Amino acid sequence: MTAIKILAARTLAACAIALLGCQAALAAIPIQQWALANGARVWLAESHGIPMVDVQVDFDAGGRRDPADKAGLASVAAHMTSKGVAAGDAGPALDENQLSEAWADLGGSFGGGASADRMSFVMRSLSYPDLLPKAVQLAARQLGEPSFPEAIWLRERERMAASIREANTRPATIAGRAFAHAVYGSHPYGFETTEATLAQIGVADMRDFYRRSVESCRANVSLVGDVTRAQAETLVSSLLARLPQGAGGACGPLPAVQDVALLAAPRVHEIAFQSAQAHVLIGQPGYKRSDPDFFPLTVGNYILGGGGFVSRLTHEVREKRGLSYSVYSHFSPGLHAGAFTIGMQTRPDQTAQAVQVSRDVLENFVGQGPTEVELKAAKDNLVGGFALRIDSNRKLLDNIANIAWNGLSLDYLDTWTRQVERVTVADVKAAFARKLQPGRMVVVTVGAVPAAPTQ
Repeated sequence: MTAIKILAARTLAACAIALLGCQAALAAIPIQQWALANGARVWLAESHGIPMVDVQVDFDAGGRRDPADKAGLASVAAHMTSKGVAAGDAGPALDENQLSEAWADLGGSFGGGASADRMSFVMRSLSYPDLLPKAVQLAARQLGEPSFPEAIWLRERERMAASIREANTRPATIAGRAFAHAVYGSHPYGFETTEATLAQIGVADMRDFYRRSVESCRANVSLVGDVTRAQAETLVSSLLARLPQGAGGACGPLPAVQDVALLAAPRVHEIAFQSAQAHVLIGQPGYKRSDPDFFPLTVGNYILGGGGFVSRLTHEVREKRGLSYSVYSHFSPGLHAGAFTIGMQTRPDQTAQAVQVSRDVLENFVGQGPTEVELKAAKDNLVGGFALRIDSNRKLLDNIANIAWNGLSLDYLDTWTRQVERVTVADVKAAFARKLQPGRMVVVTVGAVPAAPTQ
């Protein structure tokens, strides 16, 4: 093990111990925000208790930008940035093994991925002056000069295809696919990466998608850790230096993406599948993250099905009737209306009853709202658990990136508990009534074989 690796291992171990003592103060650290001359926008929370820096760079290049016949393009393009960098003025080409070893030598990490809305790259490095600049330069090469090697893509494509084939044998996969198609229709949120769509993706597609989407002027950069604003500005400028630079720090607009259409009528999909448990999904399009009902819906969903064993769905479906070991509900808000989902597993012969009970609970909740007792318990739990949302650099970075991506106020974390505390029963009832239509839900069951008609 090199001296740098030993130093990194010791420092990271010390950081893990120190983190518990440091994080209590993190929520009070002000978030600074500014724009660079290249158009990139930067959000910074300084934290000098441990010698570490975490960085996330987000681009509007997620799955919602995929062509329908090449679903998965954003995800595989982000994945392939770790498989090698091209030769350039900063150094020779590096294959995937050399790149991995280079990060290990620095005691740091850098990697990319894509969600439905964004392509994200995350870097972690110690902040020592003999390590951080080297980590930033390596990350800049990986971000700005990925080689997208053809042979590696062919290998990765076969590995992904094999994983898809295996996943397609599971009832949960079948249920999730049918649910997404029914809820989202033709919207990209409902696109599915398949063997067929992977077969349509070549390295030229990745390079073109990457070139059009990953530019410095489109970057949202969030930082948490042991850097000052001046150091952060230098870091971000260096990190993005090998990306295309927009003229005068400005990028042209990306094509608009349609909104998710509301359901006009209920949809029921009963899919026969031989399994010990039937998988059930019930839902509809929900709401955008920018919706002003975010906090009433968050609190209300905790009461309905997001609070685990204390939720109303658990009480009615599991405890009173024994229809499922667990049942949940959640919203998935994004740049578009992500799905509202109720999910569970049950015995195939109990499927119809479990679906009906769940729908009755939802209809009652939308019509009547929560009780004052339920509301107080939910708010106490959410407020009491808030510290766990920011108890590590990684979690704090996630929150700051969320603020950056969704255009939230810089005091969002400071006011989060107050926003929860001011939610009323009337707020929850009104928000759920505005967002959910229990009579126009998608219901997907996989595993319960529909009864044959009588002759």
